[in-house]
Amino acid sequence: MTAKEQYEQVAAELAEVCRACGRDPREVVLVAVSKTVGPDAVAAAMQGGALDFGENRPDQLMLKADAFPQVRWHFIGNIQSRRIRDIVGRAVLIHSLFDAGHAAKIDREAAARGIVQDVLLEANVSGEESKSGVSPDQASELLRACGELEHVRVRGLMTMAPIGSAQVARATFDGLAQLHAQLKATLDGEAAAAFTELSMGMTDDWREAIAAGATIVRIGRAIFA
Repeated sequence: MTAKEQYEQVAAELAEVCRACGRDPREVVLVAVSKTVGPDAVAAAMQGGALDFGENRPDQLMLKADAFPQVRWHFIGNIQSRRIRDIVGRAVLIHSLFDAGHAAKIDREAAARGIVQDVLLEANVSGEESKSGVSPDQASELLRACGELEHVRVRGLMTMAPIGSAQVARATFDGLAQLHAQLKATLDGEAAAAFTELSMGMTDDWREAIAAGATIVRIGRAIFA
């Protein structure tokens, strides 16, 4: 199948899973992770209705975001300090912030552009050493630090689950949802109103993520295989 057909298939199944969980499909953003494909595949997915795309490398983000400014681009990869200037402003949402120093630099770059950069805090809920992210017990400190930055807006949390077990994935996603609720309770005003997003779930475990309350799922292989 083409990327257009595969995107349509995934989007249809996502809607079915949402309804089975008693959720409105419009509550969940499907991010097509296009990191392994070129512009032609992006264009094909767009023909299938894709509006949100994810990249994990600044070079590819720059290339594709500049080529397709009519859709929304998400940065989902590891943040390198020297490449922050290439990400800020191009990405509508940076999913992978877990370093206060990076937050401060994002703030400076966003200020220079006259914008507020939306971010998610990446949390390592599973505790796997191979996973990046702030530990749950340190998340509130990072959230407070970001709250002091005028040009950074924290929209919620992101995590990745261990591979291979739907049960473990669901437990990880439930843990992120609980952490989100705990952190949101510490916020008020505009900060609380903005803190709405749970980015969790990929090709192998997005169904468990939907059931746990995901508002954003990041799917690559099922769309661009």
